[in-house]
Amino acid sequence: MNIAVVGTGYVGLVTGTCLAETGNTVICVDINEEKVKKMKEGVVPIYEPHLDVLFHRNIKAGRLSFTTSLVDAIEKASIIFLALPTPPGEDGSADLSYILGVANDLGKIIKDYKVIVDKSTVPVGTADKVREAVAKHAKVAFDVVSNPEFLREGFAVDDFLKPDRVVIGASSEKARKTMEELYKPYVRQGNPIIFMDEKSAELTKYAANAFLATKITFMNEIANLCEKLGADVDMVRIGIGSDDRIGKRFLFPGIGYGGSCFPKDVQALAKSATEVNYDFSILSSVMEVNEKQKTIIIPKIKNYFSNNLKGKHFTVWGLAFKPDTDDIREAPALYVIEELLAAGATVTAYDPEAMENVKKVFGDKIKFAADQYEALNNADALIIATEWSLFRTPDFDKVSSLLKHKVVFDGRNLYSLEQMKKLNYYYCSIGREVVK
Repeated sequence: MNIAVVGTGYVGLVTGTCLAETGNTVICVDINEEKVKKMKEGVVPIYEPHLDVLFHRNIKAGRLSFTTSLVDAIEKASIIFLALPTPPGEDGSADLSYILGVANDLGKIIKDYKVIVDKSTVPVGTADKVREAVAKHAKVAFDVVSNPEFLREGFAVDDFLKPDRVVIGASSEKARKTMEELYKPYVRQGNPIIFMDEKSAELTKYAANAFLATKITFMNEIANLCEKLGADVDMVRIGIGSDDRIGKRFLFPGIGYGGSCFPKDVQALAKSATEVNYDFSILSSVMEVNEKQKTIIIPKIKNYFSNNLKGKHFTVWGLAFKPDTDDIREAPALYVIEELLAAGATVTAYDPEAMENVKKVFGDKIKFAADQYEALNNADALIIATEWSLFRTPDFDKVSSLLKHKVVFDGRNLYSLEQMKKLNYYYCSIGREVVK
């Protein structure tokens, strides 16, 4: 098939590249001329494991190309994916201006039947709005489909190529058959393509992310309670995770969730509920708890240093909101660093992929190290904010020799309490005993 993908952000680029991988001819369009120029030169603008291999292979094969011209992109395309940003407004609602702007343009330029696919995460009713925007100017038949993405950053290529399900909201049989044909190569092992109406598909995406955010937040609350009661959250996690009704995933406590999806989607779903006069109170609690959780480690740090951080120097390991990505949107590490700086402390940070993005936020307010050990030089304590694999088994002899004091505040519970006791560290984690 000939496919156009409008928008080359995280979702658009992964979608376009993975669609090309199964033999489709894909052209991606973006208004950022410099970005398009670099992609044409083979530069992958985001970090995502394995994406670069597919990106270069499909460019070389002529199946993946890039343009700044919407007209050129859709000329031969039978399917047009809209993978555009939907940033939250001040009231929490999703901003649909990018999507509806392109939809309006599409109505003016399509010359034959197209299936227009909402790939972005959008509020319920967006497909109707897109349909209306296109119809204002369109003189040919078209269909609008909702096809939400379920890509995990760090695993996005595998998630697209081997999805556990594909959700498609479509009211037209012609559009359903087109989308089924497109996705058949990705579900050969028998995972379902689930067809439903557009509104249900739109809500499915929000419901999935809101549920996972709630699950994370519940475990963070349990962790905080464990600290008060003297229980061990790791034991509780194992105990409840073995119940197959609950499952083992998304039960790891920490310093809150971040990223481009969970914060925005929970906020948008809560706003959608408000608009129809429904009090979705559990989501209000999730947002409130997560906001506090991002900096819950700060009082622990202040308590250790007798409530005076002025002149103290800290190492922060991990800046991305999760490992295996360079995405720092709503990353808890940024909130922790802000609090440290506000208290008069200084910070040296290290992250395998996200430092360039963080430099754009903090500039020269903090220092950046070439590796995890260089970051430790002369620090009063180590703070772990992201659970990158390389932080899981460090050379503790080296760590001890570089830190001023053997003090670790672990926001991701990477190390066992027994290990840190043997190493004679002061070790403060989430929902567990403090090792002194």
